Amino acid sequence: MRTERPVTNPLTTVRNLGILAHVDAGKTTVTERFLYLTGSTHKRGEVHDGTTVTDFDPQERDRGITIFAAAVSCAWDGHRVNLIDTPGHVDFADEVERSLRVLDGAIAVFDAVAGVEPQSESVWRQADRYGVPRIAFVNKLDRAGADLDTAVASIRERLHPAPLVVQLPIGTEAGFTGVVDLLRLRALVWPDTDGPVAEVPVPESLLEEARKRRRLLEEAVAELHPGALEEFCAESTLSAGTLGAALRDLTRTGDGVVVLCGSAYRNRGIEPLLDAVVAYLPSPLDVPPVRGTYDGGEQERAADPQVPLSALAFKVSAAGTGRLTYLRIYSGAIERGDTVWDPVARRTERIGRILRVQADRHERLERAVAGDIVAVAGLKSVRAGSTLCAPDAPLVLEPPAVADPVVSVAVEARRSTDTDRLTSALARLAEEDPSLVVRTDAETGQTVLSGMGELHLEVAVEKIRLATGVEVDVGRPRVAYRETVVRGVSGFVFRHVKQDGGAGQFAHVVLDVEPLEGCDFAFRSAVVGGRVPQEYVRSVEAGCRDALAEGPVGGFPVTGLRVTLTDGATHVKDSSEQAFRTAGRLGLREALRACETVLLEPVAEVTVTVPEDAVGTVLGDLSARRGRITASTTRTGSALVTATVPLAELFGYAT
Repeated sequence: MRTERPVTNPLTTVRNLGILAHVDAGKTTVTERFLYLTGSTHKRGEVHDGTTVTDFDPQERDRGITIFAAAVSCAWDGHRVNLIDTPGHVDFADEVERSLRVLDGAIAVFDAVAGVEPQSESVWRQADRYGVPRIAFVNKLDRAGADLDTAVASIRERLHPAPLVVQLPIGTEAGFTGVVDLLRLRALVWPDTDGPVAEVPVPESLLEEARKRRRLLEEAVAELHPGALEEFCAESTLSAGTLGAALRDLTRTGDGVVVLCGSAYRNRGIEPLLDAVVAYLPSPLDVPPVRGTYDGGEQERAADPQVPLSALAFKVSAAGTGRLTYLRIYSGAIERGDTVWDPVARRTERIGRILRVQADRHERLERAVAGDIVAVAGLKSVRAGSTLCAPDAPLVLEPPAVADPVVSVAVEARRSTDTDRLTSALARLAEEDPSLVVRTDAETGQTVLSGMGELHLEVAVEKIRLATGVEVDVGRPRVAYRETVVRGVSGFVFRHVKQDGGAGQFAHVVLDVEPLEGCDFAFRSAVVGGRVPQEYVRSVEAGCRDALAEGPVGGFPVTGLRVTLTDGATHVKDSSEQAFRTAGRLGLREALRACETVLLEPVAEVTVTVPEDAVGTVLGDLSARRGRITASTTRTGSALVTATVPLAELFGYAT
């Protein structure tokens, strides 16, 4: 039985979390079970039946994968859980990035057979970047070949946290019926038919193993937590209360990751997972105050409805019910009809409706406060990544990072009369998804759509067709190459002199160019004696940035270099900012021709599961595609081959 706990601040009962995983690990099924068990839905949705709440888009239901991050809300044990179900496919990693920026915690879901998969690793690193506390859920324990210990070992080896396993499975594979809770040494068993969990004594056959694992858990926690170590040294054991408090602290600091297990599809292990969300993941009050800047100064805003408003827009949806902007409110409150300020666009917006989101369904609210994740109607020009704040207390929050596109296709309307409709549909797409870029090719005049992968672009084009009825012709995908410097030049002299009547142009610059790892471009000035005035130095930098758009090898953008302006000269009449910008652009272009430059191409990590007798064929095919095999493991009649392959060689490979 759960007991009601006294609450002093309503924000302590809020949990904002996401579900992260590799594609097909079971994220959406976990979300569906959460909604069903909390009473938010009255029937369990299934991915394979196309009946899930969060995969509501027709493409998601047809393909059986999550494409768009979907927000839902439910209540458990007196707590409100705001949950974002994120995509697992690498092409939609930008959706995950935007979601993680606004979350306080996350559940990382792993397949009990496959363990840590390539995209599991990517989303884990994304969560590391934003400092998001996580708990782990090893799913699909009812599958053939499922093993909790092997999955936990892969978490330890590939992700490098300290996994703190708090459950022991009862039964294996198809015989998996429940778990032993190691904190309270009790067994939780689920019936074969749909029904509530039963709490029973630990089976005799598992009692010794459970005590041994409880001891290992105590020792692992005592090593990491000073308070637990003190009790462990004094009592040579840890109480359930101390162990729970220590696990909560270790989760929130990131020093440990609590690991639970179950089978979401068979409805086993979900109630303890919800209890762990409430017990271990932070509330908005447990995370540091949000930091922002304005006019060069830095400010902090606490999660308090009484302080000025600060909110971040992390998703824009322009389909269906009209334009909706999804907000995470960090401080202050908003009410229907309020006027808010967008400090980057420098314009005011008016709040229309405020909606509690349930995937594609909404519940109207009159007010939303700090800690809430809501959707707002009525904002006309706010984009994903925009900050909204009180007009009299401006603040700019750091937006989520947007990845550079790696694949491009040419798109055109099949009928010339649909060209304008296609243009507006593409503009709306780019507004909803910042990782999609639309541009017009200067040489061919074609409209080029760029994104994160073949599937990403395929989904975008299909979305246009479904939403507008426009038939679109798509050209062959093209890879976004880059160029970089491997050997630079020093003291490269360039003089820009132009005299064709009237005022002339004169600029003299001396440039050093060198490779730079971990950064796209850096510029510095080492000019002494004021030979190039500061305003002209800024113009040289702007000119150098202009030159990066087209490299000497194949005309691709240049990245990974540092340019130093070491010397220069001016003319008393003919020097100007425009002359020095031209000198910077033309001078760096000439300098790059003198450097040793190479082409960079995007590569993908590929995991192929094949029958053992087909391994040789697959290895030969990957090698023919310029792939480098990084690992090959065998398990129960099949082999798992991992390789890195140039993206250009992978078009159509999965098909």
